[in-house]
Amino acid sequence: MRRTTTPADDASRALARAATRHSGARTAALCLVATAATGAGLLLPAALGRTLDLLLARAPATGWVLCCAGLVLLLALLDGCQSVLVGTVDARTTAWLRRRLTGHVLAVGPRATARFGAGDLVARLVGNAAQAGTAPAARAALLAALAGPVGGIVALGLIDLWLAAVFLAGAPVLAALLRTFARDTSRCVARYQQEQGRIAAALAEAVDGRRTIRAAGATDRETARILRPLPELSRAGHRMWRVQGRAAAQAVTVAPLLQLGVIAVAGVLLTRHRLSVGEMLAASRYAVLATGVGVLVAQLASLARARAAAGRLGEVVAEPAPAHGGRRLPPGPGRLELRGVTARRGGHTVLDGIDLVVPGGTTVAVVGRSGAGKSLLAALAGRLADPDDGEVLLDEVPLTELTHDDLRRAVAYAFERPALLGGTVEDTIGLGLPDPSPARVREAARTAHADDFIRRLPHGYGTTLADAPRSGGESQRLGLARAFAHDGRLLILDDALSSLDTVTEARITEALTGGSSATRLLVAHRAATAARADAVAWLDGGRVRAVGRHEELWNIAEYREAFTGEEPA
Repeated sequence: MRRTTTPADDASRALARAATRHSGARTAALCLVATAATGAGLLLPAALGRTLDLLLARAPATGWVLCCAGLVLLLALLDGCQSVLVGTVDARTTAWLRRRLTGHVLAVGPRATARFGAGDLVARLVGNAAQAGTAPAARAALLAALAGPVGGIVALGLIDLWLAAVFLAGAPVLAALLRTFARDTSRCVARYQQEQGRIAAALAEAVDGRRTIRAAGATDRETARILRPLPELSRAGHRMWRVQGRAAAQAVTVAPLLQLGVIAVAGVLLTRHRLSVGEMLAASRYAVLATGVGVLVAQLASLARARAAAGRLGEVVAEPAPAHGGRRLPPGPGRLELRGVTARRGGHTVLDGIDLVVPGGTTVAVVGRSGAGKSLLAALAGRLADPDDGEVLLDEVPLTELTHDDLRRAVAYAFERPALLGGTVEDTIGLGLPDPSPARVREAARTAHADDFIRRLPHGYGTTLADAPRSGGESQRLGLARAFAHDGRLLILDDALSSLDTVTEARITEALTGGSSATRLLVAHRAATAARADAVAWLDGGRVRAVGRHEELWNIAEYREAFTGEEPA
């Protein structure tokens, strides 16, 4: 029965074809060099046999001796070129795969991490990409490895048809063994790589939560959790090596029998004077080449590992990235509107039919109990995620119709736990800007009240992030400075003030509400923050329960409970 293909299978094959095309010229050169080396290896037994016959006949053999020496030198040269080309093709293909997948993961956004987990993604992008990157070179080497046995059979037929007939009588058994090996190895390798991904995912989670683990005294328990898949990994590894060992043992059993059969027939033909001693020597060498099982097993195993790794990469590529339109964003105040927005996560409806308008140039705080969907609404507002139903518009243009560059220029984000990227502090604040000027970076840092602690760093704004120790609040201020430097028409703060002291938070909120023309959407957990906003959107039960001023909503008991019992501001 034919196996049904999945989108991941199609993506895997398309990715493999594209990777092969990327290194196509070098792969073709590798194939030619490997085939030339196989050809030289096929000529050498004939040359040795002819040389031996001439020496036994006491005839001049200088030319043939030199020919043999030249073939040996050529084989050494081609082998060196093949090694260099294999390394080059593997490195280029792996680099291309990693760039391709990294770009795709970033384009997919948080959905990729939610599905695969950060650790598993890293395992796929690093380990599996390196294994999949060996596929073009492995295919080229496999063609050359197949050319050896085929050439050996042809050479046996040229010496005497009976020699080829004896070998071909047992060849189907050898072919069946190799086919079974290739099938079984692919299954074992896929399982092994899957278990590696599980361990990597658990390890990444533990590293991210190392302080919590240490504070809870749960180091031993977490170590056991991370290594829980290890027995299955061991079983998968042992199965993989058993399959390879069994195939090699079976092939090693069959191959010598075929070689002995060829040599026995060659001996009979020698006694009947149908073969010379040199031809018998050549026939024995061609029988070895024709049963080149060791090379074939190694190449098939390498190709199976590469194919299984490409399958895991295909699963990532099959995750669709958001499509962008071709419309440009017209001039406008930054009016944000959510129309009938519904969003589901894990089969559960988190936001249900949200209708919300944020007038241009105003500040709206989004409040609600934990799990109300505040961060999801913030992600939808700037298209870090797409709703399952409904649409989000900025200045009357649906976000899905905007070009990627226009969308990202218009929307800036700051998060509770900002990812600080870049070489230096200045690079971090200017991230995403086409040409960040020092004056713009410093002005943004002053607005975020980060300038003072940045200047106290060893090299100020030129301090590398690794040499810039900072608290959680200081990290948040750097994230805020990056958002302020962006200077888009819509600024979204997803709980980006939570680690700040109340004084600093008040100053930054005052700067936001008084000195910026951008539209501001704030996910707020403090009543004081909500009180400074122009309006508050109260999320409850997946819907916008009310929109109004904080002091008006404070009279509702359920609204006050959203702030965990804080007193009115």
